[in-house]
Amino acid sequence: MDIQIATLCDFAADYNGKMVISGTFDTLAGPAMPLVHPACVLAMRLCITPEDSGQHQFTVNIIDADGTPLDDKMPIEADMPIELPDNVPFMTRNLILNLQGLKFPEDGVYYVDISIDDELVSRVPLRIVEMSQENAPA
Repeated sequence: MDIQIATLCDFAADYNGKMVISGTFDTLAGPAMPLVHPACVLAMRLCITPEDSGQHQFTVNIIDADGTPLDDKMPIEADMPIELPDNVPFMTRNLILNLQGLKFPEDGVYYVDISIDDELVSRVPLRIVEMSQENAPA
């Protein structure tokens, strides 16, 4: 199983197998900590082959630089059964995870870890920056 896309963004949608992604980002800035981000999306596109058939465990965990989960809602886990039709060499699936009210206690680097069957398959970095009003870009 191959993760072709994994990104944080403002919006994502699946339209008949085509993924639409808007507002990809890797940094969030706020005037004070903790920083609460009201809503964002983790957009992922998976490429699946016949060898991937079977039952799998899918996990998303947002952690700080020390590996501590962001909050008590982490990790997010889901069963992921996979079965490809006969004579299909591969198929892709878009996964869209809406995240609301993420609260980052301090500035620094955080990671969105994506694991399948307890194996880390993708890590999306996210930088949290405290920026005072006088240092904000014009």
